This record gives sequence, C-alpha cells and structure tokens, in this order.
Amino acid sequence: MAYRDLREFIDLLEKEQQLVRITEEVMPEPDLGAIGRAAPNLENGPAVLVEKVKGYNNPVVVNVQGSWQNHALMLNLPKDTPIKEQFYALDKLWQDYPVKPVWVDDTPCKEVKITENINLFDLMPLYRSNQFDGGFYMSKAVVVSRDIEDPDNFDTENVGIYRIQAKGPDLLGIQPLPFHDIGIHLRKAEELNKPLPIAICLGNDPVISFMASTPIEYVQNEYEFAGALKGQPIELCKSEFYKLDVPARSEYILEGYIIPRERHMEGPFGEFPGSYSGARRMPDVKIHTVTHRKNPIFENLYLGMPWTEIDYLMALNTSIPLYRQIKRDFPEVVAVNAMYTHGIGVIISTKSRLGGYGKAVAMRLLTTPHGMPYSKVVIVVDEFVDPFNLQQVMWALSTRVRPAKDVVLIPWAPGMPLDPASEPAGIHTKLIIDATTPFGPDTWRETELVETPEKAELWEKYLRNAVREMGGSIPVMLNRGL
Repeated sequence: MAYRDLREFIDLLEKEQQLVRITEEVMPEPDLGAIGRAAPNLENGPAVLVEKVKGYNNPVVVNVQGSWQNHALMLNLPKDTPIKEQFYALDKLWQDYPVKPVWVDDTPCKEVKITENINLFDLMPLYRSNQFDGGFYMSKAVVVSRDIEDPDNFDTENVGIYRIQAKGPDLLGIQPLPFHDIGIHLRKAEELNKPLPIAICLGNDPVISFMASTPIEYVQNEYEFAGALKGQPIELCKSEFYKLDVPARSEYILEGYIIPRERHMEGPFGEFPGSYSGARRMPDVKIHTVTHRKNPIFENLYLGMPWTEIDYLMALNTSIPLYRQIKRDFPEVVAVNAMYTHGIGVIISTKSRLGGYGKAVAMRLLTTPHGMPYSKVVIVVDEFVDPFNLQQVMWALSTRVRPAKDVVLIPWAPGMPLDPASEPAGIHTKLIIDATTPFGPDTWRETELVETPEKAELWEKYLRNAVREMGGSIPVMLNRGL
C-alpha cells in the first residue's frame, strides 16, 4: 500500500486531486457539519481538510472515504475503478485473510500523554453534525474491547465503530447494541458486575476504519482482515493503560471503561438511515487516559440523507461478507449489493437451480449474523442482471415479478432499532421480492391418492390368525419385538 496511516492517505488523496484544503478559519458549527454534507455531493466527492477551526489549534478532516474514487484509492486501485470491479477486487483481497499484525516500538499515537484534568472539549474540535443532535458526536471512532471471559484470545478482541456522544470533559455515551460484538463483551462484563475496558481510537488508517465497520464473525479479527486488504501487516501497539491492541499511528487514543449496569440518556443523533434516532438509555464511558500524536488531526464523519461518507464506508464492506456467507451454501449466487443503509436493503444476483430458488437464497441472507437484524427489503434478480445497476434491477422488478407468487412477507422479525420504520424499535416485517425469471419444477407432481394394494385385506387376516396361533395379540407381540 502507498500509505500507512491517515496522514499519508491524506497526502495520497491530495496527489490524486481528491482533497480540498480550506485555509480560511471556519466555525465548528454549523460549518464543519455543512462541509461534511456538501463534499459527497460533488462529482468526485473529495476529502476536505479544514486547517483552522475557530477556538482550536487542531485541523479537522472529513469525507475521507466519501466517494467511490477515494474508496478505490483506499484499496490501492485506480480512482476511476467501477463499483462492480471494486466489489470483485475486494472479494479477491478477502481471500488473503488472515494477515497477522505486527507490534512495533515506533508509536506516534503516544507522543503526548494525559492522565490528569482531561477535557476532551479542549483536546479536539467537537461539534454537532446536524442541528438537533443531542450533543457532540465522535462518529468515526474505532473502539477496541476484549471478551472478559477470554481476554488473551486475539480473535475475539473486537475492533468496531459505534457512535459516541461527548457528555462531559471525561464522560462519553456509547451505543453498543446487543447484536454487536461489543454488546456481547458488555453483557459478559455486566453479568460479573465489572467495568468493560475500552480504547477509543480516532484518526485511523482508512482500511482500519473500513474493517471496523464490517460485519465479520465474532471469532475473526478486524486487524487481520485489514492486513489482507493492505497486503501487509497492520502496525499495532499496546494501549497505555489496559494494554489493548491499538493502531500505532492513530491520531488519538482515549482509554477508559464502560460503567457496568448503568444507563443514561443518549441521543438524539442524525443517523445513517437519514433521520434522527431519538434518545434512549445507553451506557456511559469514563475516560482516564489520553494519548495522541503531536498536532493531532481530528477526523469525523457526517451522517444524514444518503449518500454521505458513511454510505461509502459501509457499502462494499457490508456486501462482501454477506456474499461470501450466502455463496458458501448457494454457489449459484453471483454478487450481493448491500450498499443501501448498511444492508437494510439488499439486492442479490443469482442463477436458479430449481423453482423458488430466489426465495431460498433470500431466506439464507436473513439468517446471517448481519442480515438477521439489519436486512429488511431483499430483492433477488437473475445472474445476468447487474445488482449494482439500478436500471437493470428496475427492469427485473417490472418484467419478472408476479406479485401474487413472488412476494413474501415475514412479520414480527428482528430489526435494526435505528431503522425509523421498525415498529416497535428493533422489530419489523421482512420483505422478499423474487425478481428472477420463473423457473419451473423439475418434474410434474401427481396428486392422485395412493390406493391400498390388492390382497392387502386378505394378508391382514392371515397375519392376525398367525399371531393368534402363536399365543399372543398383535400389540403384545409388537411389544416383544415382533
């Protein structure tokens, strides 16, 4: 790869004319949120580096992965690589997993250390992305946690992105939903009434952010996948206090713990489905140690009506795991497009092996770890339909769907609580639309009733007499093993 961290990726983006620098001083609000909203609307969706934010000495970068051009450069591809080619290139890189990380002594993330009088509002230019956010959010922070029952197992150490609200100088709110890996870690810690140690990493190598937002299996490690995508090991170090594995070249590392068995209001927040999520009772995080690079860059991510940076960040990295999980059982599957709102909407392209095959493929998607809670609308198309080409998908919907036969509703199914259409939150009705060309059954199924074979009654009388002569009734003889 041509970069090792966020700073070197910013240099690469600038070289490829995918970065805009703003040298004038801007206000934290509403300017930074507005810039994050505006950048992905441009044809090439450049990253934006704001060098001066009023009241702060730290630069801010947004929209780092907010275009297909930036996404391609992250994967070391030409920036004009089409989406479908990026999908298959990513799938090929996926096969190199695992690439083990390396632990290094060169740790820029520890150049500055703070353990007293921590004030996050002074350390980084926090701001609200949208007007009615309940507070300042770190929306692209990578959170590292361990399974408290298996703390030395590197495979179950989780590296994920979860929304984090700044509530006080050293107090944060976090949203660890039950089906997320950190939710599993928190449940185990709370069963023992113990705090869950975490490290919050900001300003990361974009591949690490990419993998942290990817729905992989519980016993798969995000750093080992990131190494596969980069073609070289990820450089890690131990965090200052809890010795968690963190990227050695992150801009900030915040260490603390999730307070067990306490919940306080968190939100509202303008979320990835394009609406405010409301306020819910969520755990709090106490921060006691901060390390950071000299002159750290604060990276944040805008969320709102698609498409914004989060939609690019969670597009193909949602599609590939679902594709590989389904294809393992249904080899006819050609591609999976789960780019829409983190897989709430999914389009699958497949060959049909037998009648009704498209529906079976869709149901398999809904039993995957990610598809079960997230996926709500599943469209299945033929193998010759490009699932990334919505014109072709609409053609299939218009010409292949027989509404009375090809639409399936599954009510009262698990849902994503942030989906505003879930009712109540976390419950929704799944919709499957089979838009494949109708495929007939293998054979014609007869429905004529089977008749009793000739002489069956005569043989029944014979057998009854034979049993009687043996000195027992049929039920008795059966009990004896006849």
